[in-house]
Amino acid sequence: MAGLTKMNMVYSHKPVMLKEILKFLNPRAGQKFADCTLGGAGYTLALADKVGPAGQVIGIDLDNLALNHAAAEIENRKLKNIVLVNDNFKNLEEIAAANCYRGEKLDGVVMDLGLSSAQLDDDSRGFSFKGNRPLDMSFGPINGRSSADIVNSYSLPELTRIFREYGEERDAYRIAKAIVEGRRFHQLTTTSELVALIEKAVPSRFRGRIHPATRVFQALRMETNGELEALARVLPAAFQVLKSGGRLAVVSFHSGEDRIVKRYLKDTPGWKILTKRPEIPSEDETEDNPRARSAKLRVAEKI
Repeated sequence: MAGLTKMNMVYSHKPVMLKEILKFLNPRAGQKFADCTLGGAGYTLALADKVGPAGQVIGIDLDNLALNHAAAEIENRKLKNIVLVNDNFKNLEEIAAANCYRGEKLDGVVMDLGLSSAQLDDDSRGFSFKGNRPLDMSFGPINGRSSADIVNSYSLPELTRIFREYGEERDAYRIAKAIVEGRRFHQLTTTSELVALIEKAVPSRFRGRIHPATRVFQALRMETNGELEALARVLPAAFQVLKSGGRLAVVSFHSGEDRIVKRYLKDTPGWKILTKRPEIPSEDETEDNPRARSAKLRVAEKI
């Protein structure tokens, strides 16, 4: 995939399990949906096509890169039924109230909790551990906290906890200790500096199939953006904004995220779970898009 720069504003991302999402949400003319994670606008554009001019899709994202891409696509296709919102999806209730006519409820809510290909390929940010990039995995300026703030200020127990809980990293303590010792000499500001410390902490003979920085970067991104806390807030918000018979579809890529969704749907009255076991991508999709292979889709209907 070609590199991404702010100058050309290229945004490339394949919507994960789009076929399955459309099957479960079953969008029809005149209906209203919210895409809580706009990204490459794959879900939003597909839903907008199905609901037609009388319908509406609210596309939400913290990342201005995603919003700018979507705005250009919308203008190019001359669509009038999409509203773009720069906000955290945890504020779904307020977003829906501001964009739905007289408090009208939604027919469906969808969210893809994964990182977009465009964000991974953005040389101006540090989502990927490859290359030498600023150590900032924030989805947008609204967040107000960078990954550099975390690695340079969190205590050894705090870093160990997030690497273990969010990254499921077996060498969490060893890596956290290397970071705390390394930052005594100078503040860590780039991805390459952090990767060097991780590689030193976990020599190649002790590594598994994936690079030791993979799970650490995932954990830092999740902590930087408060992703699990936002997910815990948006799920009950989705229940409030949906009409009776409205559906919620969530695609997760992390066991902690999937666990939150599963427990919420199971423990909250008013939901009819439509996926007793999570749907997973087809073999054809994972061959075409390897980043989709860990995706799990859970769907429920408000009753």
